[in-house]
Amino acid sequence: MSDKDPWAARTGLTAILIALPELAAFTDRWRSVSYSSARPTMALSELIPPHVTVLVPWLQEPKPDKVQRLEEALAAFRPFDLSFSTAGQFPNGTTWLRPEPFDQVTALVRTVLEAFPECPPYGGEHPDPHPHLTISSSAQGGAQVLAEAQAALAAEEVPTVRLDDLTIWREGDDGIWQLTGSVPLGGDPNG
Repeated sequence: MSDKDPWAARTGLTAILIALPELAAFTDRWRSVSYSSARPTMALSELIPPHVTVLVPWLQEPKPDKVQRLEEALAAFRPFDLSFSTAGQFPNGTTWLRPEPFDQVTALVRTVLEAFPECPPYGGEHPDPHPHLTISSSAQGGAQVLAEAQAALAAEEVPTVRLDDLTIWREGDDGIWQLTGSVPLGGDPNG
């Protein structure tokens, strides 16, 4: 995400995410001192828990038929374990962790994007998104953060997380994102 993304200046956005609050103990050392260019007064850790974005912005008002379309898109995916053992950086300085199995996460993201062609990812700014968990935004990113993340990944065990649903979030007027729902993978709420 660049500092010039017009979609990010909007408020009241919704998003479909892989929420990963279990990783906060590992990621908040960076996320608690990193600030979004769109919301520069609050640290990333205050705005939203660690996550991998599937689709943002989503629908302004997700109606039941749209949630059902999401459920149908996810029906073919079974729950699976996610791990994070690699850090990287986009050219703009945003530092991230790579979700594994990457190909499976990418297939999940592409399936959701195909189900909602009226919602271009990142408002069309990044039409072919690279799934990632942001740990430091472009303004605070850099070689030092990347080196710290790589060293931490080598020294510490990052929790493996069972992905059994995608979560739906809405940004509040205060810029803080709130969980509003979830849709199970495989179409079965019990996994």
